Amino acid sequence: MALNILASYKTWRKFRETYNELSRLNNRELADLGIHRGEIERVAKQAVGY
Repeated sequence: MALNILASYKTWRKFRETYNELSRLNNRELADLGIHRGEIERVAKQAVGY
């Protein structure tokens, strides 16, 4: 059970890190990656396997 909680926490941390990094990009940088600002959460979740 403790390992499951730890794995969930690590996944959440990776999601937040990815989300925050993408959020720091300007719209042009996001467009270069093929991402719209409204898609950041979905892309970050997809990146960590949510």
